[in-house]
Amino acid sequence: MNDLEKQELDTNSLGTEEACAKMWSVYVSQAEKYDKALVAGWRADMKGILIFAGLFSSTVTGFITESYQTLTLDTGNTAVLMLARLQAGIDIADPVEFIPPTSAVICNALWFVSLGLSLACAVIATLVEQWARDYVNKSDMRPSPIERARICSYLYSGLKRFRMHTLVDLIPLLLHMSLLLFFAGLVAFLYPINPAMTLIAVCLLSIVTLIYAVLTLLPLFFADCPCRTPLSGVYWHIGQLSMGLAAAVRRGAAHLKRSMEEVTMHRATEDSARRTRRDRRALCWTLKSLTAEHELEPFVEAIPQVIWS
Repeated sequence: MNDLEKQELDTNSLGTEEACAKMWSVYVSQAEKYDKALVAGWRADMKGILIFAGLFSSTVTGFITESYQTLTLDTGNTAVLMLARLQAGIDIADPVEFIPPTSAVICNALWFVSLGLSLACAVIATLVEQWARDYVNKSDMRPSPIERARICSYLYSGLKRFRMHTLVDLIPLLLHMSLLLFFAGLVAFLYPINPAMTLIAVCLLSIVTLIYAVLTLLPLFFADCPCRTPLSGVYWHIGQLSMGLAAAVRRGAAHLKRSMEEVTMHRATEDSARRTRRDRRALCWTLKSLTAEHELEPFVEAIPQVIWS
């Protein structure tokens, strides 16, 4: 191979590499935009969880400090009990058997589990913040667009493989369970003290549980509902699985599983009278919002093209 052929080969290779770099640069741009938005959302969620978990843990610790004393025999009560046994002619050398009340055992068990879940959420949230930071840093370690694209694809496949999204969604669920256990322990704590206060606590717990259940089920029936809980996705997957099994039994065909986000996007863009009304409201709002002439001019210029297209 002479020098001219080598130069042409190097030129073709360089052109191919530049074309690949240009193509993969588009992927890198979109992937980085998606990754930064994803990591920013995770960091914001974890920051809020850390603050709430810290405040909630300190509150539960204060209650446990008072409630755990009901699991041991009070020395003052022991002295009174010995005097009573002495007056009754009972040998005080016999050991005093102490059995903690059932309500005290239930209360402390619920509060200790609640505290453990809250602290576990704080630890996992701290780890998620660290993992998110490492994920972004690893994606920016190579200047070549091709290498960065492959690194981004490799790392994101790891997120999907190890179900990082599921882990992040699990943290608020654990925190909600911790809060529910705290209220249940509060009912057990107040039960032997005052029936009226116990009734108030039961009513409060019932209202909170009912609201939580409504917020969980609403997005399953209304795709445009902005409210949801970590259990909404769980029930959605259960519903999709049930519909798939029913479709397989009845028609012998597989049911197309779709995520909640896919259903929302489909219903927002499908051709219907409701979409037309939403488009009309959006355009009217745009006209009312545009106040400067340079902002209004492109909008008005596009109207004839939209009408005649």
